[in-house]
Amino acid sequence: MKPAKEIRVGNIIMVDTKPMIVLRSDVNGSSRTGFTYKWKMKNLLTNSPLENVFRGDDKFEVVVLDKKAVTYSYFSDPLYVFMDADYEQFEIEGENLGDALHYLKDGMECEAVFYDGKAISVELPTTIVRQIVYSEPAVKGNTSGNVLKEAKIENAIEAHRHTVPVPLFVSQDDMIEIDTRTNEFKKVVRN
Repeated sequence: MKPAKEIRVGNIIMVDTKPMIVLRSDVNGSSRTGFTYKWKMKNLLTNSPLENVFRGDDKFEVVVLDKKAVTYSYFSDPLYVFMDADYEQFEIEGENLGDALHYLKDGMECEAVFYDGKAISVELPTTIVRQIVYSEPAVKGNTSGNVLKEAKIENAIEAHRHTVPVPLFVSQDDMIEIDTRTNEFKKVVRN
């Protein structure tokens, strides 16, 4: 059990027997009156948000989740199926995948996150390389400052085709590196 003052953003804690991830933490108060912690959290099982205020000496159980390397296999409406090295399959609901849906591609390697022996979500690599399947051509003369345009990237699920802001020099069919945490263009990948 850890006191609230030692809990950091990204920690997974039990709140009323529900596993919650701390997304944001705001501290108020003083050393004389005591500190309070206002946390924005998300339930790992239902993805429902929660905001609550706790005293610095409130105690919480910190949960360490199991992770396993898996590969994305296929979409079986409404579940996404992943497979590990032993050919064991894990099904994860779409709403639990969040932004990972934008980047999934057949055969993509990622890590499945488990709670109580059940796969609840996946963690993607920090950076991935994807091909641009559609992008508007650059407009001549539109080069003052840091000008960006939208580019659609390839992924396995057509309904979740995603756009990434890219510089004007990037064109259709280019391979680009993307930071999956921020959805930022990193560089063009040349073979």
